Amino acid sequence: MASSEIQQYLDATENRPVRGELRLAVSLVEGEKIAIDCGCGAGSDIDFLRSQGFQVCAFDIEPEAIARCNARFSGDTRVSLSVAEFQDFVYPSASLVVADASLFFCPHEHFAQVWEKICQCLPPGGVFVGSFLGAEDTMAGADFDRQAYWPDILVTDEAEIRQWFEQFNIVSFKENRASGEAPDGKPHQWHIYSVVAKKSP
Repeated sequence: MASSEIQQYLDATENRPVRGELRLAVSLVEGEKIAIDCGCGAGSDIDFLRSQGFQVCAFDIEPEAIARCNARFSGDTRVSLSVAEFQDFVYPSASLVVADASLFFCPHEHFAQVWEKICQCLPPGGVFVGSFLGAEDTMAGADFDRQAYWPDILVTDEAEIRQWFEQFNIVSFKENRASGEAPDGKPHQWHIYSVVAKKSP
C-alpha cells in the first residue's frame, strides 16, 4: 500500500493545472501524436494529452497511481497503463516523452540506461519535456524522509543536464526556486530544472 505521504501527493496533483512547459512541448510535436508519460501519478498530464489527441503510454512505480488512472481512463483504448520502474519499462516509439517530477526517482545506477532508452524511443524531431532535481531542493537534503516516498533521489546540476541533451536542441531551459508547503503540509524548498527539447535531425 502507498504511504500516506504518497496518497496525499496523488490527491494534491490529480487535477493540477497544466504546466506551460507541457503546453509548449505539445505545440512542437510533428506527425503522429504518441506520448509516453514517465511516472504518470494520478493522470493529470494524461488527461491533457488525451484532450490534445495523443495516444498515451503511461507508467508509474506506484500501483495506487495506476489504479487511479485505470479508473479515470476506463474504456479509453488510446491510454495504455502499466506498473513499472524506469529501467524495466519497454519504451515504444513516440513523438513526445513527458517526465515531469519523476526522473528524480530513477535510481542513479540505472539512469544512463534509462536516458539512452528515452533518447532511442524518440525519432529526429521528437520532443522531450521534463524536470530534474537541483541540490538546493528539500528532497536532496539529508533530513528528507526518503522511506516515506522513494529511497532513490537523483540530484543534478545545469552542466550535467546540458550534457545529457547533446542529441537535442534545447527549446526552453529554466531553473526554478520557490518556497512553500508540500502536500503533506511540511515546508518545502523547491529547486527544479525544467527542460523542453527537440531531438536533432
